[in-house]
Amino acid sequence: MSDLLVANSVSKNFGKFRALNQVSIAVPKGSIFGLLGPNGAGKTTLIRIINQITMPDEGTVLLDGHDLKPEHIRDIGYLPEERGLYKTMKVGEQCLYLAQLKGLSKSEAKRRLKYWFDKLEIGDWWNKKIQELSKGQAQKIQFVVTVLHKPKLLIFDEPFSGFDPINANLIKDEILQLREEGATVIFSTHRMESVEELCDHIALIHKSNKILDGKLNDIKAQFKTNTFEVGLQSNNSETVVADIENRFEVLPATFRNLHDDIKLNVKIDKDTSPNDLLSFLTSKAEVHHFVEVIPSANDIFIQTVKNN
Repeated sequence: MSDLLVANSVSKNFGKFRALNQVSIAVPKGSIFGLLGPNGAGKTTLIRIINQITMPDEGTVLLDGHDLKPEHIRDIGYLPEERGLYKTMKVGEQCLYLAQLKGLSKSEAKRRLKYWFDKLEIGDWWNKKIQELSKGQAQKIQFVVTVLHKPKLLIFDEPFSGFDPINANLIKDEILQLREEGATVIFSTHRMESVEELCDHIALIHKSNKILDGKLNDIKAQFKTNTFEVGLQSNNSETVVADIENRFEVLPATFRNLHDDIKLNVKIDKDTSPNDLLSFLTSKAEVHHFVEVIPSANDIFIQTVKNN
């Protein structure tokens, strides 16, 4: 898979403050790339550089193999965290205006807008002013104008802000569909559950430096600890637990289980397979729950930031 966007050793200073320090990322074509980090880490600065709102002091950015240029703005759709709609303009008038700024003719913009307004069931909003809409409704309009010109690269900064769970799920499905249709997505959020659901690759920026990147599944594999959630039932609970503790490392258990007789987190060493552990457990008690503990994106985020 080739890369649609590549940032090479990008740095940016604001006075004496270094907002980005030699940050490099590569966003594969057709992927959803999670750009993560605490507040103030440098994510928004990098996004603004990609959108040519500001320029890097050092480094280069390539889009589809070419140096980033002003004309590339039509190949990018950007949904900023701070929304930018004109509150007193009517929805339809504003959508047409923004679509034409991205190079669409008025007739083509109307055709595409009808498709999206019908799809999202918002056709009766056309003559309303933005200030008459709720935050979530305005967010839908912002989403439509971001994707309307079918850009190669979509950048969503906190796209679910202001949405209830139903509409957040609706937009999530639309983002996945856009990826299926060939779009490449950079996705910045603090909602780690959304990262789990959407992202193929991630990069984590902390204090202006990139401290982690790669395929999300590969990173999860690096962080796993060979620990298993174990739920058991036995008439001799104390004896069973003692036998397990004599053979394996046992950690505090916090998972939910319908059977609360015995709940343990059991860690195995590199010479022991999951089947070895399961065989041992079934020889001691009834096994009702046996799941490998895979670190979540949230766990990885917190651990990596703390370690750095």
